[in-house]
Amino acid sequence: MPPVVLTTGQVAELVGGKLVGSASIRVAGVADLESARRGDISFLASRRYLAAFGKTEAGSVLVDAKLTDLPPGPASRILVEDPHGALRCLLETMYPSPPPVWGVSPSVALGRGVSWEGRIAIGHHSVIEGDVTIGSDCVIGAGAHILQGAIIGNNCILDDDVTICGKAVLGDRIRVKSGARIGTPGFGFTAEETAHLRIPQLGRCLIESDVEIGANTTIDRGTLSDTVVGAGTKIDNLVHIAHNVRIGAACIILAQVGVAGSTEVGEKAILAGQAGLAGHVRVGSRARVAAQSGVIGDIPPDATVSGYPARSHRNVLRQAAALARIAPLVDEIEDLVKSRDNT
Repeated sequence: MPPVVLTTGQVAELVGGKLVGSASIRVAGVADLESARRGDISFLASRRYLAAFGKTEAGSVLVDAKLTDLPPGPASRILVEDPHGALRCLLETMYPSPPPVWGVSPSVALGRGVSWEGRIAIGHHSVIEGDVTIGSDCVIGAGAHILQGAIIGNNCILDDDVTICGKAVLGDRIRVKSGARIGTPGFGFTAEETAHLRIPQLGRCLIESDVEIGANTTIDRGTLSDTVVGAGTKIDNLVHIAHNVRIGAACIILAQVGVAGSTEVGEKAILAGQAGLAGHVRVGSRARVAAQSGVIGDIPPDATVSGYPARSHRNVLRQAAALARIAPLVDEIEDLVKSRDNT
């Protein structure tokens, strides 16, 4: 679908911004500062990109209202208090998602006892096993597999090749991206003399409402208790959440994070890319775990940690600065040792 064309005046009204310049400039696309052309609107939220702002060919720019001392650039500017929110609003308006094609593809395999309410869209070659319950206005992509007894709420979107296992319960407005596996058996074994024997995983995987789960992410069901992902949490691609983990509401979990079994993460916590959390630890509410950190102990609420083992980010920076200051001293000590040996 081609983008919806707006004028700069309409854009300013849409995003609640203050227009500087002409209200009649046509906006037919959205692009970054470097690639924007005359018919595009662009976006500036950081001083880091002031040089690009000065050179951009964009017809207009959404600008953070805090950036008042801008270099010469486009004459048309729309000043906004929340640039990212304004950009999201503009993109949703100019590039609306195509409506679903409601109905069930003839190639879909439906088991006995499958039920749904209202409209549904199920893509080619999907398999919905018996006794699955699906809410209203759900969209299920091609090649999806929903196993026996799974429960899916209203207004959910499951992209192509998603697997929802039978012990999974999804709330409303869930988005699961391609290749994700929800409710798979956890990695639980007992060590015997000659083999590792699997422990049956009987718990559920509960995904509360308004959660987004990235492509190729896996979330295991619990062993006896449930694995839980709290409402509003957003999970990036290639994340693994193990059995019995409890994630609080409104958390952000970035790519390649691994959370081992029975760990608890409080609400609004942020786990940055490739962070690894050992099993049976607690991460407090609003805590921030930096990229590639290794968490092997509890993290208090509101803390920011980094490194391995993860510890106060401030202390990590101080230690790095101290080592940088010590390095020249090491050179001097080595020179003294050499001069002593030569005497």
